[in-house]
Amino acid sequence: MEQTVNSLMTGDLLNDFLERFGLEEKVKKLGDFENYVFETYREGQPYILRITHNTHRNKDEILSELDWMRHLYREGLYVPEVFPSLSGSLVEEAAAEDSSIFYGCLYSKAEGKAVSVRSEEFNHVLFEKWGETTGRMHRATRDYQPSEGIKRRSSWDEDDLLQVEKYYPAEERELIQNAQVVISAISSLPKNIDNFGVIHTDIHSGNFFYDGEEIHLFDFDDASYHWFASDIAIPLYYSLLYPIPASEKEERQRFGQAFLDSFIKGYQKGNRLPEGWKEQVPLFLMLRDVVLYAVLQKKIAPEDRDEKLLAMMDEIAERIKCKEPIMAIS
Repeated sequence: MEQTVNSLMTGDLLNDFLERFGLEEKVKKLGDFENYVFETYREGQPYILRITHNTHRNKDEILSELDWMRHLYREGLYVPEVFPSLSGSLVEEAAAEDSSIFYGCLYSKAEGKAVSVRSEEFNHVLFEKWGETTGRMHRATRDYQPSEGIKRRSSWDEDDLLQVEKYYPAEERELIQNAQVVISAISSLPKNIDNFGVIHTDIHSGNFFYDGEEIHLFDFDDASYHWFASDIAIPLYYSLLYPIPASEKEERQRFGQAFLDSFIKGYQKGNRLPEGWKEQVPLFLMLRDVVLYAVLQKKIAPEDRDEKLLAMMDEIAERIKCKEPIMAIS
């Protein structure tokens, strides 16, 4: 989180949101990268309280996210239930000291547990279920229409991070130009109800819990109208980025293909594959490099970047420079 926003997120503001949702004072902070996420309690039951600054999302954007989540929940997907505040509002707002606004919303806590990319459970059984869950979500989203009074969820190309010239260092002209080429190529892809709709956009292993049988998705903050193939590319991307070093290119290729085979097998249990997905996935792998590089430039000041992060940023920049995805799709 940017330092200016951190300075505004006070204990008094947190307590204000806890009172509005009827929650106990006991909290456990779970994250603060783009939103403040807390495990909270009511009568001993755990809930997830998320607090968002208006520089990240406005109220209409949050309401549209919750509306889509509620649709998926009604369709039988394993996603968090959304709860209103004591006043009946799904989104509460509170002014910070500088008059900017923070928004709070409350969810059920997902069942299951996190699965590390280095654990024994990170295997073909999980990958297949991951694909099936993604396919079921895409099938459900084909029938989604925003509820009355809810603004349409944003489109992928409205993401501020795609303005790469705003976040990439000015001297990196080649990276900026190559990133814009990827964005332009994706913009020209065909759209229809079978390949395009509201999707999660960020289904990596840090955004779900696994109970041994089902995957419980959460963190729908980046959900947008996008190609279904992007939700195939993102799990693949993050399953390679962290556990396998860039120097082990052959191992990345071998593992990536095995992951994709299982994921696609599962996806077909939940939905028919979108036409052209094989040709599209490499583009979305490259788009993730483009966006992740912008996120890291925006969110983490140069003085706060350790050697590990700098190495990853160099790796991403090299792929953008070479116009290559993290792995080839055979």
